[in-house]
Amino acid sequence: MLTGLATRLVQLDQEELQSTADRLPPIRTAEELVDGLVLLTRQRLTGEGRRRSLARYACIIESVRDPELREILVPRENAGREAVRLFLVGRGGADAGNRTHTLLTCIDGLVFDRLVSGGEVPREPLDDIVAAALRRCPARLDK
Repeated sequence: MLTGLATRLVQLDQEELQSTADRLPPIRTAEELVDGLVLLTRQRLTGEGRRRSLARYACIIESVRDPELREILVPRENAGREAVRLFLVGRGGADAGNRTHTLLTCIDGLVFDRLVSGGEVPREPLDDIVAAALRRCPARLDK
């Protein structure tokens, strides 16, 4: 039963991301990327998106013990992820795929935090996350 629920949640999320991407122009600036992320976080934290997010996170917890469920919930390629990746590729620097994954994982964490604590995701941390993703030579710890 959980695999059916998770499959449906992923399908609805993918449809929402595609619909949103279809309505928006390509991302040209960091500010436009942040604007898109503000929209995404609001969609995930209100109304039907909030209910879906809560159900998805519950399934994610269960997926720790269920490889079939985990496979369903693995982040998928979608129009939103691709738009972010293409923007980062266009801004230069290496490893846009990993930077995209890291950026979107941080956004996911902020959404989770706000589901638990309430409120919206403030714009400032979104600005900071995008700025970090745009750094051409990320700092590395040499130890």
